[in-house]
Amino acid sequence: MMAAPVPDKPPATRSALRQPPVRILGGLIIGLVAGALAAGSPAEAPLAATATPIGKLWLDALTMTVVPLVTALLVTGVFDAGNQGGNAIARRALGWFVGLLVAASLLGGIVTLGFLDLWPLPEAAARLIDAAGPAPVLPSGSWVESIIPTNIVRAAADTAMVPLVIFAVLFGFALTRIDRDSAEATARLFRGIAAAMLVIIGWVLWVAPLGVLALAFIVGTKLGAGAAGVLAHYVAVIVGVCLATAAMAHLLGALAGRVGIMGFARAAVPAQAIAMSTQSSLASLPAMVAAAQPLAVSAANAGIVLPLAVAMFRAASAAANMGVAIYLADLHGVAVTPATFVIGALVAAAVSLGAVGLPAQVSFFAVIAPVCVAMGVPTVLLPLLLAIETIPDIFRTLGNVTADLAVMRLAGRTTGAPMEDPLPHSGPRAEPVP
Repeated sequence: MMAAPVPDKPPATRSALRQPPVRILGGLIIGLVAGALAAGSPAEAPLAATATPIGKLWLDALTMTVVPLVTALLVTGVFDAGNQGGNAIARRALGWFVGLLVAASLLGGIVTLGFLDLWPLPEAAARLIDAAGPAPVLPSGSWVESIIPTNIVRAAADTAMVPLVIFAVLFGFALTRIDRDSAEATARLFRGIAAAMLVIIGWVLWVAPLGVLALAFIVGTKLGAGAAGVLAHYVAVIVGVCLATAAMAHLLGALAGRVGIMGFARAAVPAQAIAMSTQSSLASLPAMVAAAQPLAVSAANAGIVLPLAVAMFRAASAAANMGVAIYLADLHGVAVTPATFVIGALVAAAVSLGAVGLPAQVSFFAVIAPVCVAMGVPTVLLPLLLAIETIPDIFRTLGNVTADLAVMRLAGRTTGAPMEDPLPHSGPRAEPVP
């Protein structure tokens, strides 16, 4: 049976989706240049006094949507995933989703730590701390005591993301165990909350160029021309994380799926090309469906796995979100212990599972802020990183689509018949399916 088709983007969010990333990037550039030019001049103090409250108000407006949006997305995402569990192929796919999201999040953190060890932050990055403010000090062991919320309302008020995520996941699973009418009504309420939050985010992003300009101005006064080097360093690290995730998915699909490295690559290239040119997994869906035959997956199985994957499986995004949190932790001097590392990876995987298929400019803050908060990392610089997300987002989508194809092969492969490979090539043919 075919899974429910992935819905088009909600009408309420289309105005937000028309937001040109170039406007936000323009605000970033203008703010950084203006701040660098004003640094040390008589105009710096009055301009900074104006820019600081503007930037703070815009950041607060963006932050206020995180708790209700993440909670609603997780509840509905887990509920929808639970309803798909009646199909054996869907159950297998969901199992792969969960395992690979956690693995990708851990990989993203490890790769980021490796990059930062081999290629440390530029010297100018240290001055960002003055612009961003001090990092919060977390009491030792507090994360253990707060895993299970004693008061979910207090947890929401305190933006305690770990107990909120756990509560939302349990609540979503619980909805699948009550009568259908009540469950659907409750899920509909949470979908409405998520849709309303996305409308608010659309409004906030409409004035994003002004908010980013104000925040960037303060950063520009601290860093000057060094800001460009810091941002380029960040982009390179996150792109490296996404490519590492794509490589992991490629190897998993080829080796665990037993199709061979080149066989998987030939089947994946068309979908990967569309992913990089459109930055949309949904736009890549037809090409992924076309890859089912060379990967020896039946059309029926692909019709179950791929819509589910496009709707809720974003392995490279989870890895990159963890990478951003680790990068900001290093920037702010926040120690990443093994415990907080694992907590961050689990939150990154869970939030990614519930995130909607929107461009990075819409979902960037909502899916990364919970990871940062769970690890005790300040989020004040996230809006600046949002302004340059267009480049990493190309590689996020590449990694997501590659992982979708890998899971399609692993969860939906046809057994008992040799793999057909209609694609012309000169290399060795893929191995037969066992």
